[in-house]
Amino acid sequence: MTVIVTPLGVSATDVIAVARDAATVTISSEARDSMARSRDIVDRIEAGGRPVYGVSTGFGALASTFIDPSRRAELQHALIRSHAAGVGAPMPREVVRAMMLLRVRSLALGHSGVRPLLAQALIDLLNHDITPWVPEHGSLGASGDLAPLAHCALVLLGEGWVLGKDGARMAASEALAQAGLSPIDLGAKEGLALINGTDGMLGMLLLAIEDARHLFTMADVTAALAVEAMLGSERPFLPELHTIRPHPGQATSAANIHRLLQGSAIMDSHRDDVAHAVQDAYSMRCAPQVAGAARDTLGFVTTTAARELVSVVDNPVVLPDGRVESTGNFHGAPLGFAADFLAIAAAEVGAIAERRVDRLLDVTRNRDLPPFLSPDAGVNSGLMIAQYTAAGIVAENRRLAAPASVDSLPTSGMQEDHVSMGWAATKKLRTVLDNLTSILAVELLSAVRGIQLRAPLTPSPAGRLAVDAVAAFAGAPGPDIFLAPAMEAARTVIAGPALRSSIEETVGPLA
Repeated sequence: MTVIVTPLGVSATDVIAVARDAATVTISSEARDSMARSRDIVDRIEAGGRPVYGVSTGFGALASTFIDPSRRAELQHALIRSHAAGVGAPMPREVVRAMMLLRVRSLALGHSGVRPLLAQALIDLLNHDITPWVPEHGSLGASGDLAPLAHCALVLLGEGWVLGKDGARMAASEALAQAGLSPIDLGAKEGLALINGTDGMLGMLLLAIEDARHLFTMADVTAALAVEAMLGSERPFLPELHTIRPHPGQATSAANIHRLLQGSAIMDSHRDDVAHAVQDAYSMRCAPQVAGAARDTLGFVTTTAARELVSVVDNPVVLPDGRVESTGNFHGAPLGFAADFLAIAAAEVGAIAERRVDRLLDVTRNRDLPPFLSPDAGVNSGLMIAQYTAAGIVAENRRLAAPASVDSLPTSGMQEDHVSMGWAATKKLRTVLDNLTSILAVELLSAVRGIQLRAPLTPSPAGRLAVDAVAAFAGAPGPDIFLAPAMEAARTVIAGPALRSSIEETVGPLA
């Protein structure tokens, strides 16, 4: 796949393709023309000698300091070096690749006043699989992701570090030489244009949206499996019960669960049993209300990200009429709020899943299943500690769900006196979603064990597919096994497409 960057930018699908699937990148002639026109305006301003922020002045609290024309190239290079001040472990390759593509997108919109070669230099890094070493700490989310983007820009100068093939750090100069690439020299405003924007935040948010969309569907799958294993009722998921509370996400989740429970001899075995509970516990009955609210939150976040994908977030911006205006569009509040909101929602999807796991393992509440789903409880502990793990992760997600976007700190001599913390918000959102994957993996293991223990009753078609997938690495109920590898394998099943695809081929598409 080749992603073409135009003056209209790129799509979320493009970002995922470049970040995760190593799609190549090219830039359209229209985008090159747009950048060239913008650059002409900057060249005329520089020749005219009037003070313009970022072109002929310093930055931040030094915005009133006029820079002599002979030192303006030096200014841009010094900016990159001084702002590449991050610390900590390197960000994942997919995050850095998404960030670089989004910076190309920003430049291609034609409001940054840079030469086309600047965008091409970033594209060359992407197409030669050169990933800058971007430390995890350094961004406050305003003025955008200054430090992370500066670490990317530094590589264009032949300085700084990149991620080696083995994950170790190597010199950028060495990586460029191996790829046959040369360092570039920056002109007026170009250093600032490389680092002022929300590209890191947006990249992480787009990756999180992709992951959350899949995980919320898999949460419906594991919820349905748990309901089936616990002899729950399918009636709370009837569509007419959700049209009377018309939240779209709730209706979608309920429809998924209801469809997944059809064709089950386990469900048929108690449908007309007068001794069966009139009402299931909230963790079963209210699964669509919680997962559905998370879906609606994801819808809001997706809309926010889509708006950002067509936004000009540089500062200052070059307008077609020749003006260069200072702006606050680099502020990451929209992305920080969205990430914090989605982290809260994803944490609750995990929290309710863990409650179903606890119920499945509790002999007083799991409707005749053995303690901790072990046929020989006592000598064997079954999935007891797997639930501990899920509970510990739920507790961590609750801490991570505390919003980062309310935690502003002033910087730059009080010139930048309110920041978004959007980088922190989007980074911890990715951790919450990774944790959710683990919680759902524990629910998958537990629900499948419960379904296996209902034999000779047969599960739904979806249940049979889940049993087959899990039995391949966890076997049948019996003596205790080394659980950690089984839990890792279950994580792979939850995160990957295989089980979902096989279920959808059998029962129809899941939303």
